[in-house]
Amino acid sequence: MSGAALFLALSRLAQAVGDTGQAASEVARNALQTAVPAGGHRALATNPWQMVLRATTPTQIILVVLAVFSVVSWVLIFWKWSEFRRVGRQGDGFVMGMERAGGLDEVRQVLLHLEDSPYTRLFREGVEFFTDLSGAGKEGSTPRGISPAQLETLWMVLEKELSEERDELAHGLPWLAIIGSVSPLLGLLGTVVGVMDAFIGISATGSANISAVAPGIAEALITTVAGLFVAIPAVMAYNHYASKLGLFAGELEGFASEFVGTLAREGRL
Repeated sequence: MSGAALFLALSRLAQAVGDTGQAASEVARNALQTAVPAGGHRALATNPWQMVLRATTPTQIILVVLAVFSVVSWVLIFWKWSEFRRVGRQGDGFVMGMERAGGLDEVRQVLLHLEDSPYTRLFREGVEFFTDLSGAGKEGSTPRGISPAQLETLWMVLEKELSEERDELAHGLPWLAIIGSVSPLLGLLGTVVGVMDAFIGISATGSANISAVAPGIAEALITTVAGLFVAIPAVMAYNHYASKLGLFAGELEGFASEFVGTLAREGRL
């Protein structure tokens, strides 16, 4: 190979290397612009915790409110679980005590030894009111029956006590209903905020690449998931406890009817 040919080959090789280096620099510059969009938009998060930390202020406020709702709902869930369990145990003890009682006088003695509960309070209120109406509690007085009007009044007293006990056991359940219904709406609000942020990213960069829309879409998804995570247990617990509350009210009403039936069986009406 002559010197001129060798010089020409080396020149072409140097030009090719230069063109390759320029192309690599252009690719790197484009990649950098894609990773860090114009307008100073934040970098992509690599895990959910980074999504929360890098989220916009409205999204973070929504997530904090949902976290508070979640704590409150779980406190209510465990509180009502303990309360319904205690009432169920008291109801079993009351039934066992009433099975040993043969009449109204024995019922009074049984109530003195039973644990204070909605069942004992209902029966005690009925026994005391009936005693006042019939005069059975007065010394030297002969117990007398009660009139139909007095019987109607006795039923009203029993229903009032039943309503009070039901309302007492229902404390906290409205909050579970509120949390279960509001949390998905807060998640939807976060979704709207995230989508708006995605469009702002598109307008800031002038393109719809992944780095422009991903942060806003990620915020939309994480708030939606958080809202459902809070709402599902609250709704399930509310429906479960509302059903148990209905059974509890039915038991009290049945015991009230049994009390009046006992009076009729003993000829006190």
